[in-house]
Formats: sequence, structure tokens, C-alpha cells
Amino acid sequence: MSSTDHASPFDQWLSGDPEVLGLLGDETERQSTTLQLIASENFTSTAVLAATGSVLTNKYAEGYPGRRYYGGNQVIDEVEDLARERLKALFGAEHANVQPHAGSNANVAAYMALIEPGDTVLAMRLDHGGHLTHGSQASITSKVWNFVSYGVSAATGDPDKPGEIIDFDQVADLARTHRPRLIVAGSTAYARIIDPLPFREIADSVGAKFLFDAAHPAGLIAGGAHPSPVGVADVVTFTTHKTLRGPRGGAIVCQSEYAKAVDSAIFPGLQGGPLENVIAGKAVAFAEAARPEFRRYAADVVANARALADAVAAEGIRLVSGGTENHQVLCDLRSFDAELTGKVAQEVLDRAGITCNRNTIPDDPRSPFVTSGLRLGTAAVTTTGMGPAEMTRIGALIGRTLRSRDDDAALGIVRAEVRELCTGFPPYPGLARA
Repeated sequence: MSSTDHASPFDQWLSGDPEVLGLLGDETERQSTTLQLIASENFTSTAVLAATGSVLTNKYAEGYPGRRYYGGNQVIDEVEDLARERLKALFGAEHANVQPHAGSNANVAAYMALIEPGDTVLAMRLDHGGHLTHGSQASITSKVWNFVSYGVSAATGDPDKPGEIIDFDQVADLARTHRPRLIVAGSTAYARIIDPLPFREIADSVGAKFLFDAAHPAGLIAGGAHPSPVGVADVVTFTTHKTLRGPRGGAIVCQSEYAKAVDSAIFPGLQGGPLENVIAGKAVAFAEAARPEFRRYAADVVANARALADAVAAEGIRLVSGGTENHQVLCDLRSFDAELTGKVAQEVLDRAGITCNRNTIPDDPRSPFVTSGLRLGTAAVTTTGMGPAEMTRIGALIGRTLRSRDDDAALGIVRAEVRELCTGFPPYPGLARA
């Protein structure tokens, strides 16, 4: 970041460490000249960047406002209270905890608050779109609690009723059979709206508590583009850095009867000192999400996902569940090229300046390290100001890239077109290199 016309504070602050300064410049360049289509990522505002990089990082603040284990937390208490109040107002929640370092921490804390070790939990299968903390064998959650998994219905081949959506009959049957103490809704790779009401009804029918993991749609919920689980679920967890457009971290909102248990599960149960600089960034993001323009943003994210889905389908790529209702587009590459894996597709798209991630699809015959699918997301490109016209162009670029994956010259042409497209939509104009 050597430009005198677009110098950032980092140029001065890191002038004594050119190696780190150079790496920051390299990453700024990557984010500014490539397409960010990872559904779990977004661009924060510069206000969120400023708060997250502030002097608040210097303060140790174990505990909660008014109940700290260190002195000197008068201002910190105000920061955290501000974040909590803004979050409660944003979602209409009775209680909020803004300390989780990540969504995984928030989920584990919610389990600790709601059930006992060894209890049975009904949650979504990882290979059908669930999250690691929904009981994957690779996660500590499966070692502490007994997970039973539900999935999506089978693909039908019928464009009018494509299948691959949550099978509530299966959820209800599994709940009656296994009598879980907790039912979890939410996903990490599912392109459809998740209605919390059927889950609530099933949970009530078997005497289970209900947790909604809103890590992905939290911003869409705040912006009115997805039904809210707050007030329906006993506890709602989410991350603050995806569609909510805040700093990397997690949060929990819940009914007041679970407030003490949730707070105790986070501290001292799982974490030590909270990251108050990140909490300040969360406070900024919550205020931004409460503005009228954020509702327009949430609607645009969904509209862009639909446009991108149409564009990649036009390239011959099958859409899992037949389309999208949120910010995600899940692609089955086998219809495009039976030999093309998600791993190869991700790597070649990266070379062309299109950043996304390989992803398993329901009943994927390939391993999670290889996969038959890709997951695309529109939260970040929508933040930069791109619209449906750009999504149509991006879909065509994806098709060209995958068809030309063994042609370096063709990939170079796509990369140049991607750079040119991104030039008109810089995420941080003030941080750009010359």
C-alpha cells in the first residue's frame, strides 16, 4: 500500500514493519481485484475495521459489565452494554451475549446451557448442509452429546419439485423415535429458507428445547429477508461476519430464562477474556444493520443469489434444490462435467480470480476433501455494489473458466476480465494500491 493518493493509516502505523505492511497490501490487493464468492465472507465497513483495530484490544475484561475480575473496565463496560442493547433491539430479543469468539463457541455454549452431557440432540447432517458443531464426528460436540441426524429429501429430477429440501416428516419421525432433549435448526450449506415454526412444533411435541443456528442468515433476518427465529427458538446463535457484515465473531440471543445459563457457559465455561475491540466492531455492525438501507442490502443479496443461480444454471450446472432463497448457490458439477471435482473447480477458479469453496452435495459420492459441488455466495459482492447484471456476467465467467481449466492463456484472459470488473466495485477505495 505505497500509494500517496490512497494512503491508509496502516502505512504510517506499520512503517517500521515492512513485511507485515507488505502482506496487508497483498491481501488488500487480492480482495480488491478478485471476486469474493465465499458464502461465509463479507466486507465490513471501515467503521467496523476502525473499531476492531482500536485501543480496546489492550484491555483485559474477564466477566461481564459490572462483574469484572480486573479493574479499569468502566469504559469497556459501556462498550459491551452498548453492543448488547443494540443486538437486543436489532432482533427483538430478551437477552444477548456478544462475547463468543466464533459461531462454534456460541453453539457449544448453547448446548451447555440447554442440556446435559450425554443428552440426545437432533441436528442436520454435515453432508446434507449442516455444520461441524451439529454433531460431526470431527467435532468435540459428538464426543460430549449423542447426536442423531436429519437430512434433506432425495433429488427428484423434476424441475417443479426438485427435492433436496429439509424433510420435516423425517425430522418428526426421528424426534418421536429418539426423544431428543434438543433440536437444532440451521445450516452451513443450504440454499433455502429455514422456517423455524415447524421445528418449534416438533420440539414441543416431544418435550425438546429448540436451538436455531442462524450463522448464515443472521443478516438476512435483521434485514427482513428471512423469517426470524427469535422468540420462536429458545436460543439463537449466529456469527457476526457473514451476512450481518460485522467483524469475525459470534453472538447469542435467547429468552430471559436462559440468560444466566448462556452467560455462564461462555464465561467461565468456555472462554476467558472477551475481545472487547471485536465487541466494539460488533456494536458498530449492529447499528448499521438497524438502518433502513440494510433492508435494501438484504433484499439485494437474495436477488443477486437468484441471478447468479440462473447464470450458472445456464452454463449447464445443476442447482442443488433447484435454486436459492438466500445468499447461497449450491452447485452440482456432475451435470456440467462428470469428471470435474469441486476441489479442481475451486482451484482453477481461484487462478482466474474467482474465490469460492468446494462443498459436498447431498449424498455426494466423493469425500469432503474432493467433493462434487461448489458453494457460491453473494453477500460480499453485493456489499461492493454489484447487481444482477454483474451476477449474470460472473456466471458466464465461471462457465468459461471451468471449460478452459487446462488452458492457461484462456484463464489469463478471464483473470483480466475479473480484474476489470472488480475495478468498478472496490470494497475499500481508500486502501487501494496505486
